[in-house]
Amino acid sequence: MARPVTLFTGQWADLTLDTLAGKVAEWGYDGLELACWGDHFEVDKAVESDGYIKTRKDILEKHGLKCWAISTHLVGQCVADAYIDERHKAILSPRLWGDGKPDGVRARCAEEVKKTAHAAKLMGVNVVNGFTGSPVWHLIYRFPPVSDAMVDAGYKEFADYWNPILDEFDKQGVRYALEVHPSEIAYDIYTAEKTLAALGNRKTFGFNYDPSHLVHQQFDPVNLINRFPDRIYHVHVKDSKLNLNGMNSILGSHLGFGDHRRGWDFVSPGHGDVDLEGIIRALNRIGYQGPLSVEWEDSGMDREHGASEAVEFVRSTDFTPSQIAFDAAYEKK
Repeated sequence: MARPVTLFTGQWADLTLDTLAGKVAEWGYDGLELACWGDHFEVDKAVESDGYIKTRKDILEKHGLKCWAISTHLVGQCVADAYIDERHKAILSPRLWGDGKPDGVRARCAEEVKKTAHAAKLMGVNVVNGFTGSPVWHLIYRFPPVSDAMVDAGYKEFADYWNPILDEFDKQGVRYALEVHPSEIAYDIYTAEKTLAALGNRKTFGFNYDPSHLVHQQFDPVNLINRFPDRIYHVHVKDSKLNLNGMNSILGSHLGFGDHRRGWDFVSPGHGDVDLEGIIRALNRIGYQGPLSVEWEDSGMDREHGASEAVEFVRSTDFTPSQIAFDAAYEKK
């Protein structure tokens, strides 16, 4: 089962889509997961201009590439975050930031995610990946004292923000795949359970599976697949490496990515602690046939070297599940 291998364009937004597509085709990828920033996929143009979608498709076709998903991580983050501040201004367009008043930012971003569902349908894809933001992330450490009621209220607030958005996704026949991730409403298995419950377990909402955000929290990423086999709507191939040395922790120590003192960091696929073969076996068990999308992040490696190496690593690790028991030949007829 040769799953398509794609490259997520989010970390390449400084390049035009045409330039990046040419490189990706040369490296041997099957397609692109288009980020809704840079010039790669602009949602406002997609829904307002009759010809914009054709320009995206023409570029992909020119380079022999396809698209299975688009991604709205940056805008989605700003829908339900408890605090909207200069961090969010840095990741939003002036059109969405506006005057920066939190309620207005959240409202504009919520409408943009709704439009993204429409844009995805026009593009011919049925999965939008992204973040959601979180009203409770700042409560992660239960001091000053945090009650269960405060946490429950935060999950309800999240659902109040996102259910109207998901209603629009239902209308368009598109699914939303949250990347389970620290700073999101779901960052591990238990919080993923709470998130689905808060939304009434509606099928429109599932997960963009990215093991790099799980392994550095020190739980087995395969367990997320086993727990939610029917909610894995898209898969990122990304890696991270633990570097716990007795002086740091998994909390990051307020050190930037790439700082050698951190307790963990992102690395190119195949260079960290993610067991991709174990993940492939789990994906085979659940029958996942969608793309394996490389999200390339490694502060210590040239990105073109890493991205070209990554597609070879993914192809060499992916394999078709067996259709027979290995010892079936021993059976007497």
